[in-house]
Amino acid sequence: MLSFARCRILATVLVVCAAFTSCIAADGSAIAHPETPSGIVVGFVGGFVRRNNLRHGPVQFAEYLRRSAPKDTYIQVFENRHRKTAYRTILSLLDRNHDGVLSDEEKAQAHIILFGQSWGACTAVLLARDLKRAGIPVLLTVQVDSVAKLWQNDRIIPDNVAEAVNFYQPHGILHGRREITAADPSKTQILGNYRFDYKKAPVDCPAPSWYDRVFTPSHAQSECDPHLWSQVEALVRLRLQPQPSAAAKGPKP
Repeated sequence: MLSFARCRILATVLVVCAAFTSCIAADGSAIAHPETPSGIVVGFVGGFVRRNNLRHGPVQFAEYLRRSAPKDTYIQVFENRHRKTAYRTILSLLDRNHDGVLSDEEKAQAHIILFGQSWGACTAVLLARDLKRAGIPVLLTVQVDSVAKLWQNDRIIPDNVAEAVNFYQPHGILHGRREITAADPSKTQILGNYRFDYKKAPVDCPAPSWYDRVFTPSHAQSECDPHLWSQVEALVRLRLQPQPSAAAKGPKP
């Protein structure tokens, strides 16, 4: 029979294990929770790409952004199939007093930017809709060559999003949505639907896969186009400033 002291030790271990488990994301990775971040930037990779695969545009962009964004900015990339993990992470980040319930004040203080490429771009829009149902505003959504799955819709931007922008290319088996629209134009400003033509102006992607070279060369180039991602960077950085300008305009096509 266990002694009382041994029982106390066992109970302590179980409590610690339970607490550790609650900090693990659905995909098995830990969710980092900085205290009261000034901004939250969440991105999604396309296809079946891993969220830490540095060969892909959204991951590279997040790494680059971390180097110069305000120190208390939360920046993370998720697989497009882990939208619910990203949603729970955002709720936890916004819960400043850690009571498990978001107050109207906590929701109003949200400074959220969502971006993604391919399936990941569509996922960014779906996450914005999840946040709308929770009454949480979004500053900006960025879609890069957005591709929706058969049962999804990446065209209509919900009215909790202040601004949205769409970058696309029109060629190949996989090509991005040409146009996004606002569910309520009085609440959401569409900054633009910007077309990139990689047949006219190809981009040299480092070490593309054989599949990308043969079947989806233009779609793959949307991931590694420095001109496109520099425009995404400009839009995101502007909105990470302490007092972003309300008169900010989208990039030129």
